[in-house]
Amino acid sequence: MLRAMIPRFAAFIIPLLAALFIAACGTGEVPVLVGQVSGEIPEGEKLYQEAKAADDAGKTSRAIKLYDRTATRYPFIGAAAQARFRQAQLLEQEREPRKASEAYDKMLAQYPGDPLYPRALERLSTIANDAAEGNIQSRFLGIKRPISLDQTVEMLGRVKDHAPRSRTAAKAQFKVGELYQSKKKFKEAIAAFRDLVREQPESPEAPEALFRVGVIHLEQADRGNQNQSTLDLANEAFNDYLIQYPGHPRNAEARKMISSLRGMALDRSMEIAEFYMKTGRTESAKIYYRDIVRKSSSGKLHDAAMARLKELGE
Repeated sequence: MLRAMIPRFAAFIIPLLAALFIAACGTGEVPVLVGQVSGEIPEGEKLYQEAKAADDAGKTSRAIKLYDRTATRYPFIGAAAQARFRQAQLLEQEREPRKASEAYDKMLAQYPGDPLYPRALERLSTIANDAAEGNIQSRFLGIKRPISLDQTVEMLGRVKDHAPRSRTAAKAQFKVGELYQSKKKFKEAIAAFRDLVREQPESPEAPEALFRVGVIHLEQADRGNQNQSTLDLANEAFNDYLIQYPGHPRNAEARKMISSLRGMALDRSMEIAEFYMKTGRTESAKIYYRDIVRKSSSGKLHDAAMARLKELGE
């Protein structure tokens, strides 16, 4: 009976193993089976020594390739983490920040307990921040050019992934928001800042992040998008900031912003009221004039709204 089961078992397991092998190859890495590890350690160590020899001889391009091959083919040997780390270092030296970031990312993902982990994380963070500040460039076909916004955000995301809930992660997330804000990508900037406040509300960067949300909504209003929802969102963000972070250095500035928003809201109400007056929809106009009077105790708009209401028989 056992002999009869073997062919059926083989028919099931062999295609499964083949599928797993093909899938792994599709990622660019050859899977290592447990039984192969001990047998392949000498081969892996030999390859690492070849990489080190090329490195010592100043043959940087060859060393990078051999270090990569060592860490990819023999991830379980003792020198694998060192090989990946050195590959990343050499890529930095060769002014290949994107590739260096990818190599550090692989090292951090695969060897979280390695003594080199803190140094790799520090270098990953430095590369990402330098890219965000525009201090480094990538090369393509021998031409230097700034690293794109999407690529920089991806680098910062790697930092956050490897140091969740840490000050390093908070700084990286705040930098993402700043980048989007500088490029006028307001929706993405607001999402990045709000993610930071939600995930790490006690971080030193969180108060400024929430304040920036209000500033961005206010910028949108200043650029002509003065619909009531935009003004309301800005007001909500500043008020949330004052409630969550009382005593923060920008509290007074936030209060001035809220006062400015009230004026913008009154201007918006007057525009709508006047539009209704011109189109003969006086009852609708009265609603907005009354709202202006209710929200302002004095001033030009208050007096103009009172005059209109008197004109309309109130």
